[in-house]
Amino acid sequence: MKVAIYGQYYQNSTEPIIKDIFIFFNTNNVEMVIEENFLKMLHEKQLVKKEYKTFSSSTSLDDSFDMLISIGGDGTILRAATLVRNSGVPILGINAGRLGFLATVPKESIDNFLQFTIDKNYTISERTLLSLTCEPKNDAIEDSLNFAMNEVTVSRKDTTSMITVETYLNNEYLNSYWADGLIISTPTGSTGYSLSCGGPILTPNVESLVITPIAPHNLNARPLVIPDNTEIKLRVTGREDQYLVSLDSRITSIKNESILKIKKTDFKIRMVEIPGETFLKTLRNKLLWGEDKRN
Repeated sequence: MKVAIYGQYYQNSTEPIIKDIFIFFNTNNVEMVIEENFLKMLHEKQLVKKEYKTFSSSTSLDDSFDMLISIGGDGTILRAATLVRNSGVPILGINAGRLGFLATVPKESIDNFLQFTIDKNYTISERTLLSLTCEPKNDAIEDSLNFAMNEVTVSRKDTTSMITVETYLNNEYLNSYWADGLIISTPTGSTGYSLSCGGPILTPNVESLVITPIAPHNLNARPLVIPDNTEIKLRVTGREDQYLVSLDSRITSIKNESILKIKKTDFKIRMVEIPGETFLKTLRNKLLWGEDKRN
């Protein structure tokens, strides 16, 4: 078995996890290839003394890898996705902090869950991504990282005034949102920023997207679920010359009146699902569903 390792370092929460993972894989003769900067940090912290092969981009990841192990939280997985890109290598998230929707393997039972990977006792959940183009062209957007696993968001910049987001679906006018911004979310991202703004929860296998306004000033504006084969076109205006566009955690400024086009990519990110750690179980635990809190 061959795995790629990527992670974030948090002294109190990840050190035991990192040690457990390396001990388990070395004991089971699993070949580990470590993300270059992560291995450098592990050497600096003296958590790892041995030298390992490294990788730094998706070009180093191929079908010889069984999976990529992401150590951290949901944000770490979103960064891991920028390394995996269209390589097809599945991602398994080891949760190092609070319960996440993506990093689902609990730190308390790492050995048990990693044994599932050795035995190939897991399933794959494919996650839709969104791509973004801009007219006129914006070099900060249209590069090899032009995709989002959670959401594409437009929002105001350097002002407390609202922006107007003129929205078209497959070139048909939908609405002009007067709001602090607008979120275009994948099913994966429906449990993130969109949910905190009142959007619905979608299960990962649903072939849909969600349009969720951020603090809309036209109070009849509501989140809208649309087919994921829809091309979304946005034109933003406001009092400032620029507004912000983000693809997950990556953010840039765009000039007013620019045309943004959003559609799903032709590849997906593959997430490893370990038996017993399902999306529905995560929902119940995260949102306290099925529990009577009156006592």
